[in-house]
Amino acid sequence: MGTITLRWIEKYLMMLNDSNGHSIVVGRSPDEQFEWLGVKPSDLLLMAVASCSAYDVVQILTKQREPFTDFKVIVQSEQMPEPPYTFTRIHSKYILYGAINPEKLERAIQLSEEIYCSVINTLKPGVPISSEYEIIEP
Repeated sequence: MGTITLRWIEKYLMMLNDSNGHSIVVGRSPDEQFEWLGVKPSDLLLMAVASCSAYDVVQILTKQREPFTDFKVIVQSEQMPEPPYTFTRIHSKYILYGAINPEKLERAIQLSEEIYCSVINTLKPGVPISSEYEIIEP
């Protein structure tokens, strides 16, 4: 069971600490210029999608001894234009560098998205989630 702590700094700026004590700044500037000084709260959700699934994919490919030298996940989303700005679509693109077996990568992504990633599986009932991948060989 995880516990996070949010601490208000001023106006619209906050500090979040995760269950291990790691911090992240969330929010915009205290003035009315609407400059983001920290992470946008809705982007935290997309960051959670990317990192949760990436963790699984890296773990699976490492156990399979698949040789990759770099890995990137790009998550794009669409939201309703009016409050509460509900997510209507989330799409992840996994980009891996190396001589990776495409079938093993597909299976790793599938396992993450269908079984292991708690974030994706929590969102799936209400938000369409899709993905694709690209392998860039040396």
